[in-house]
Amino acid sequence: QVQLVESGGGLVQAGGSLRLSCAASGRTFSNYAMGWFRQAPGKERELIGAISRRSGFSTYYPDSMEGRFTISRDNAKNTMYLQMNSLKPEDTAVYYCAADPVLHTLVVATTDKDKNPGVWGQGTLVTVSS
Repeated sequence: QVQLVESGGGLVQAGGSLRLSCAASGRTFSNYAMGWFRQAPGKERELIGAISRRSGFSTYYPDSMEGRFTISRDNAKNTMYLQMNSLKPEDTAVYYCAADPVLHTLVVATTDKDKNPGVWGQGTLVTVSS
C-alpha cells in the first residue's frame, strides 16, 4: 500500500491562506482515491473533502466546508494538495490525508464506523491566530 506524508502546516493569521501537500510513496498513487480530514482538540475527526483516483478527478466536499477549501492532485508527482483560503481560528487542527481504493470509503469515513480508509498520514498541524 502507499505511505503518506503531509507537509505545509504551520502558523497563519486569520484571513490568510495555506497549501498543504500529501506526498505518497510505495504503491501506484493513481490507484487510490484520496481525502483530507482534520481533527481539532477535543473534537471528532471531520472530512474536508475527497478526490477520485483519475479520469477528471471528481471531488466531493461536505456542505460545512463552505467552499474555502480546494483539493487537487498531481498523479505524475504522487501528490495531493489542499488549498485553504480565508482561514479562521476555528480551522486550527491537525490535518490528515488518507488514501483508499474506493472514494466512497473516504466520503463516509466520519459517518460510517464500518468504513475506514486503508492508509493515513501522520498529520500536520495548522494553527490560525486571531
